[in-house]
Amino acid sequence: MKLFLVFLLLLHGPIWIFSLPEVDARAHPPLSPISAPVSPILASMAAFSPGVQLGSEGHNNHMNPNKKLLIALVVASTALGAIILPLLCLWICHRKNSLKFLKKNEYCSDSLKGLPLASFMGKNHSSRMSCSKRAASLMDYKLLETATKNFQESNILGEGGFGCVYKGCLDDNVHVAVKRLDGGSQDAMKEFETEVDLLGKIQHPNIISLLGYSIHGETRLLVYELMQNGSLESQLHGPSHGSALSWHHRMKIALDTARGLEYLHEHCNPTVIHRDLKSSNILLDSNFNAKLSDFGLAVTDGGHNKSVKLSGTLGYVAPEYLLDGKLTDKSDVYAFGVVLLELLLGRKPVEKLAPAQCQSIVTWAMPQLTDRSKLPNIVDPAIQNTMDLKHLYQVAAVAVLCVQPEPSYRPLITDVLHSLIPLVPTELGGTLRITTKPGAPVGTVPPSSR
Repeated sequence: MKLFLVFLLLLHGPIWIFSLPEVDARAHPPLSPISAPVSPILASMAAFSPGVQLGSEGHNNHMNPNKKLLIALVVASTALGAIILPLLCLWICHRKNSLKFLKKNEYCSDSLKGLPLASFMGKNHSSRMSCSKRAASLMDYKLLETATKNFQESNILGEGGFGCVYKGCLDDNVHVAVKRLDGGSQDAMKEFETEVDLLGKIQHPNIISLLGYSIHGETRLLVYELMQNGSLESQLHGPSHGSALSWHHRMKIALDTARGLEYLHEHCNPTVIHRDLKSSNILLDSNFNAKLSDFGLAVTDGGHNKSVKLSGTLGYVAPEYLLDGKLTDKSDVYAFGVVLLELLLGRKPVEKLAPAQCQSIVTWAMPQLTDRSKLPNIVDPAIQNTMDLKHLYQVAAVAVLCVQPEPSYRPLITDVLHSLIPLVPTELGGTLRITTKPGAPVGTVPPSSR
């Protein structure tokens, strides 16, 4: 059909030209040697129709008006055909490419194909977020039940607000973490929807990968890559009490966390505010690379000073969000500052002083963080005297800025990121060059630099 249209357009001009009546050659004498120059368009017309003779300007003045009109129509139709033909060809090529592109990217049109709750996609403005990877796939519930040994208690990796996380092994010997959300409460459903929507699109080395999801009655399952070293919380406040984390590894974890947050704040469109950043939501792989997890409470509107229903974890929630419900990217920066204090001091974000009395790490540490004589004494005993004091003071200064009560005084996460890069060894992703004795683990600091 397309070739037939092109063929008709090619014949468009000549058909009209051949339909001209013959002109009697005797009515017009031959051209004189001093005739005016003939225009190229008229010359091309003469080549197509031998019966049409072109005269000088003087002869054209005496030409029948009807013949002039016919010639004008022929010229106009030929020019129009010359314009339309290339446009039609371009349109055909564009149409072919568009169909190929749509077919290739079909999966981006509905990132949760097969999910009965697909109506929530519009609520989260997902259409405005670039599709950077293939959406997570819908997985068979029985497959995940078998992978976790029927959700055996011994396979539990941790517990959250709406359920447990289990270790599982798929048929192809791939180890995964399966989060099980039980019950059909509105909050649980909303968190499930948000997590699948966001993590189905986001791809970054410092953000957990969602491999799949499953729906079985009121049970919702989320399948992630397995992080062998658990959470930062379990490493700092678990049985090992941070002994596995050297100073440089802690700085690497802080840097990885900042990189993940920067991606959410600066490179996602619209901006994503995590809203529940804490040490239990920072997961560590076998090499202690850190990745952000648990996006159920994330907000994708990116609105500044937006009033949002209060959610989060005590000790990490920014003052303006706690008191006024105002949420911005600076709320994540405050939570990051609390995590940084955990890495420095080895203390929990909130500690009980008495049955009915608690104290936050910010309130306790703030007076001592700015005192260089006191700061080395409150550092986590697991890393005490293992770092360059100048670096310790720099990290403490960053933490102090991040937990400022006034949001406008806090830095952007991009500024935090750039301040941490020079404190992390090159082999761990920073720019710090250190010299250690052969065989000494990364994080050991020569006595001369202490």
